[in-house]
Amino acid sequence: MQKLVLLLMFFWLGQGCTSSQPQSIQYGNCDAAGKYYSIRGIKMYCEVYGSGKPLLMIHGNGGSISAFSHNIPYFADKYKVIALDSRSQGKSTDLRDSLSFEMMADDEAALLDSMHIDSAYVLGWSDGGINALLLAMRHPKKVIKLASTGANLWPDSTAIIPALWRNDKAYFDENKSRQFGSPKEKNDWKLFSLDWYQPNISLASLQAIQCPSLIIGGDHDLIKVEHTVQIYLSIPKAYLWILPGSGHGTLIDYADEFNHKVDEFFAIPFHKQ
Repeated sequence: MQKLVLLLMFFWLGQGCTSSQPQSIQYGNCDAAGKYYSIRGIKMYCEVYGSGKPLLMIHGNGGSISAFSHNIPYFADKYKVIALDSRSQGKSTDLRDSLSFEMMADDEAALLDSMHIDSAYVLGWSDGGINALLLAMRHPKKVIKLASTGANLWPDSTAIIPALWRNDKAYFDENKSRQFGSPKEKNDWKLFSLDWYQPNISLASLQAIQCPSLIIGGDHDLIKVEHTVQIYLSIPKAYLWILPGSGHGTLIDYADEFNHKVDEFFAIPFHKQ
């Protein structure tokens, strides 16, 4: 089973959209909170909840704002939560062939500019965790602090658990010569190819991240714990948090603990341990 499908297994949808009853909001499909922005050649969809310091939330491959259904209600009590649908995903459609993590990081910086936001806290999951790292590298003034869970720097079995990598390779080999007909098929292949060929980030380049960073993973994650530790060690101002008994869905499987820990990290000044 490919990574895209595994990630989608973690997503949860609400039951409706009312501002007075957060538990009933259908995050990712809430007209009252949603808006499209013209961003670098596409219409990017995002939803805003709460008020206070801005907090940007970035979902994983093939996902949408709904990935943060367990987190938005908590953080919206303290922050202006900006949850987005990344390019080619959710409601932010893009039918062009190319897609890269760098492109999406630049999209996120442009979105903040369009919203007249100088800088924000950033929470990214999986591919969104990669985007959070690249946003801090490419647009350092945009990121106050970042929390990244389940991110990888390169797409091979030294970073991704071998069983998943082998399944992805089998899927790639089976479909690499296929002619995809419908726009959805083409887009799905584009998203799969993104994780097959990318990212390509060196450990040394993480030195460019100057903001405090919380690097998170599960001890049964799709990303090897050793790789998550490498990321942590390569960022100058970083904490590491490995959740025992957790897989890739740290922010869902342990939502209460996750929300509290990330909120505490955002609130308290960084002190190198």
